[in-house]
Amino acid sequence: MSRTPEIPRVVVIGAGIVGCSLADELTARGWTDVTVLEQGPLPAPGGSTSHAPGLVFQTSPSKTLTALARYTVEKFTSLDVDGVSCFNSVGGLELATTPERLAELHRRAGYAAAWGVRGELVGAARCKELWPLIDESVVLGGLHTPDDGLARALLAARAQMTRAAERGARFLDRHTVTGIERRDGQVTGVVTDRGTFPADHVVSAAGFWGPVIGRMAGVDVPLQPLAHQYARTRPLPELNGATAEASKPILRFQDRDLYFREHTDRIGIGSYAHRPLPVDPFAVLPYDEARARHMDMPSSYPFTEEDWAPSWADCRRLMPALRDTEIESGFNGVFSFTPDGMPVLGESRALRGFWLAEAVWVTHSAGVAKAVAEWMVDGRPSIDLHECDLTRFEEAQRSPSYVRDRGSQQFVEVYDVIHPLQPLERPRPLRVSPFHARQQQLGAYFLEGGGWERPHWYEANAPLVDALGPLPERDVWSARHWSPIAAAEARATREGVALYDMTPLRRLEVTGPGALGFLDRMTSNNLRKKPGAVTYTLLLDETGGIRSDLTVARLAPDRFQVGANSPADLDLLLRHAPADVHIRDITSGTCCVGVWGPLARDLVQPLTADDFSHEAFGYFRAKETYIGHVPVTAMRLSYVGELGWELYTTADLGLRLWDTLWEAGRDLGVVAAGRSAFNSLRLEKGYRAWGVDMTDEHDPFEAGVGFAVRMDKEDFVGKAALAEAGEPGRRLTPLLLDDPAAVVLGKEPVYVDGTPAGYVTSASYGYTLGRCVAYAWLPARLSAGTGVHIEYFGEKVPATVADEPLFDPKMTRIRR
Repeated sequence: MSRTPEIPRVVVIGAGIVGCSLADELTARGWTDVTVLEQGPLPAPGGSTSHAPGLVFQTSPSKTLTALARYTVEKFTSLDVDGVSCFNSVGGLELATTPERLAELHRRAGYAAAWGVRGELVGAARCKELWPLIDESVVLGGLHTPDDGLARALLAARAQMTRAAERGARFLDRHTVTGIERRDGQVTGVVTDRGTFPADHVVSAAGFWGPVIGRMAGVDVPLQPLAHQYARTRPLPELNGATAEASKPILRFQDRDLYFREHTDRIGIGSYAHRPLPVDPFAVLPYDEARARHMDMPSSYPFTEEDWAPSWADCRRLMPALRDTEIESGFNGVFSFTPDGMPVLGESRALRGFWLAEAVWVTHSAGVAKAVAEWMVDGRPSIDLHECDLTRFEEAQRSPSYVRDRGSQQFVEVYDVIHPLQPLERPRPLRVSPFHARQQQLGAYFLEGGGWERPHWYEANAPLVDALGPLPERDVWSARHWSPIAAAEARATREGVALYDMTPLRRLEVTGPGALGFLDRMTSNNLRKKPGAVTYTLLLDETGGIRSDLTVARLAPDRFQVGANSPADLDLLLRHAPADVHIRDITSGTCCVGVWGPLARDLVQPLTADDFSHEAFGYFRAKETYIGHVPVTAMRLSYVGELGWELYTTADLGLRLWDTLWEAGRDLGVVAAGRSAFNSLRLEKGYRAWGVDMTDEHDPFEAGVGFAVRMDKEDFVGKAALAEAGEPGRRLTPLLLDDPAAVVLGKEPVYVDGTPAGYVTSASYGYTLGRCVAYAWLPARLSAGTGVHIEYFGEKVPATVADEPLFDPKMTRIRR
């Protein structure tokens, strides 16, 4: 194939469904110099694609995963091979046999409505109509999704392989990758047992072999392969005469961790009910050796009968017709899990031009391929992928033991009813702040995020609840991981003073002669202020989408402390930093206490020789000073809408700082307060949370953070796109629930005039306001006072569009 210099050379490792889909998407965008290398034989090379049962349920609690699945269905439906469609739209049916599962299906129906997937809750009789083999008496109801179905993965791979090849791509099987070449931090080629292939970009789409390829490139791939049981019955008399591959919906029996599909006159059954069976990716056999050991393929392990027995009993209880048959064949198929169950996507900073498209199931394959192709060709995907970004894991979450433990737990919980606040149980505790011992003494109820133990409330504050008066009763779901103590802590913050552990918030130190110019160019607000200034600003992409929000404190002419959100922020800044700018993550070596409430100055001022008055220490200012014996960086910020400071010090002095503040605050009634109160207070003020309320799918003006954009300053990333943006068609909109006793939690659909028009991002009860506060993406035309409905577990809860901020609109409480 002749080389066109302006077209990048791409080598994709792996010709499973992801690699073939990516070749198709890249060549469709004009990147036609694409080589796909596969160690096994084509068209069925022996990875997860070769044994995938093909069930595609689009609906997920993740808006991103749902969008990826929707595109996969759309694309595969449009593809065929020799007149056979690559997608069989038989629909999907999820069964409930317990009240808890039935409630969960109402929640899933809400996700479907929020993310644009057709779905309908149906009764037991309708479930029986859709799947006559089930015992109607054990079923309480179901969720029917008519656009779900069966992906014919190998057929879809062939169809896309053909299209990509017609545009110039080549697919080479029986090529085992043995090395990744690089020069000056840039990938240059792929070495195989049959030659070397020069490359400007290399994409690892190797599935559960991803860690093997990653090690060759010096790139960590946090992925754990696990084996999963799949079996087929003997022919069933009830299906005698069937000619179609499948005619009934794909079926989930999640109460017993099972799923079902037809194979003409047989039933295929998959089980997640067994013990986790982790597989070492470095020990997986090559194709020919696996075949020599009587394995169908490297990803197909021998069926373990002892693991199957309990599931087979559950199958027979659900489907009486199975009681008169046996399993004809079965295997344990290997596929990939990550610590959070999401794919691993993106370009490595450690090796430029080396991309990951890993831990991707057939359900999301074409959607992932499209997004990665856009990322490579256009510089960004068209949908938010921060949940899938390869940089999202903390260093503490990348050890082999952590990946194995969390990956195995993800397998166990695939079909579990998971509360949005529910943490994984192991390994914990992993990361703790210097105040952890004191928090335990106060009876902290810990949840976990980013490996950090985060107090959500403190049992020591239980006596304060009696002074609150009656609180609205909570339903079982919203009462999980919640306590009325949170209301008491919120009130204590509004009326007195509270200490908040803000240690888990990411902190970066940016120094050097070019630090000011670099940060000012990378972010949207004006950072050219004197030392001592603190600025809220945004990291945007070239289209004006919000990649993150930052709090930047200028501590010296060439030294800044940056409050960031995730490892992706550090990764982005490091990618673009010039040689005269130095960036390091100081989070683990430092800590932070938020001191907030109307009595915050009464607590802090006697502990320092510096003047903490409003006139001497204004809002959004910073000082390096001492609190008692402890050197601190004090920033006058408040994410809860009250007077106060964030006090930073080194980790070794953190406990001394906490004790100093605690002892000084005794006479003021100081309390420790947790994240539950914090979230309530921040929503009353309308403060946004990046990654929840806004992402790179949103621009600052529609997200309500346009005040952090200075269009009159010199060029910054995203400025040109914002200059061309028209009036927003949607806005992040504050809602107050009409019923003082009603609560929603987030991700619920919002109906306007009876039609789904958006979805809730964040929600919490506003204890000061006496109403639940919800923020939602809704049409911009909606004005304050407009009535809407939020669907919560199938019920339409009335709410009203409100003006913001809902609390203290003149900011008098913060600026005093």
